[in-house]
Amino acid sequence: MAKSLYETLEVSENASSDEIKKAYRKLARKYHPDVNKDPEAEEKFKELNAAYEVLSDDEKKAQYDQYGDSMFGGQNFHDFARGQGQNSNLDDILRQMFGQSGGFSQSGFGGGFGGFDEPDLDASAQITVAFDVSILGGKQHISLNNNSFDIKIPEGIKDGQKIRAKGKGKSYHGQVGDLILKINVAHSPEYERDEDTLTKYFDIPLKTALFGGKIEIKTIHKDITLKVPANTKQNQKFRVRELGVLNRKAGVKGDLYLKANIVLPKIEDLDEDFVKVLEEKLPQN
Repeated sequence: MAKSLYETLEVSENASSDEIKKAYRKLARKYHPDVNKDPEAEEKFKELNAAYEVLSDDEKKAQYDQYGDSMFGGQNFHDFARGQGQNSNLDDILRQMFGQSGGFSQSGFGGGFGGFDEPDLDASAQITVAFDVSILGGKQHISLNNNSFDIKIPEGIKDGQKIRAKGKGKSYHGQVGDLILKINVAHSPEYERDEDTLTKYFDIPLKTALFGGKIEIKTIHKDITLKVPANTKQNQKFRVRELGVLNRKAGVKGDLYLKANIVLPKIEDLDEDFVKVLEEKLPQN
């Protein structure tokens, strides 16, 4: 039994409701008179709307699945629609054929069937999160348009990335969109970030730089003890594995680089005799 309504929407007779809706939206965008200036586009658009009005309604669809194109006098739907004439109202004709149950849209074929002109209910906003929160993740409280709520900031998020807050957008006729939040990460006076790598300076006394020793360092993830070798130079780097930023795709953390900042003592705080020895014995270069 021929069933050309499915052919009109370019789907199989076994297509699911979601597949039918997706196919309709794709074709409706293609043939919408505001987009497609081909003289045939408007008639094609009317056929798409009429076909979708039947196949998106369970009761009408069941009736059509039972009788097929015999409801159009054995013609396929395209020929049937063209045979009604330019000024015909397919909405009224199909309502008479399939009955009043289920209710056809009263807006005609100018657009809007099946959600083609559904309003965009998503909203956009920007928020600034602390540097530590961007690295570790956490919660951020939002107050927007008299609406107050907490959102989850994922670990390792980058500056400029976006997150979606479900159901926090605009509302219309019982439907609610989402809130798309652009994340701005606050500057850190301590850390520099390069993708998954963090870099931080740490102070080291001159004595420890010269003779070696251990330094207690507070990092963004935890406190550590760093073993510093003798003759450590200014800006010398020490790599600490997996104390950087989480790579959310790979599921592993980057590294932390600690750069030595050698703190020199004040001459006036040193013993006078020791200062004289230093002045005499220290090399010029």
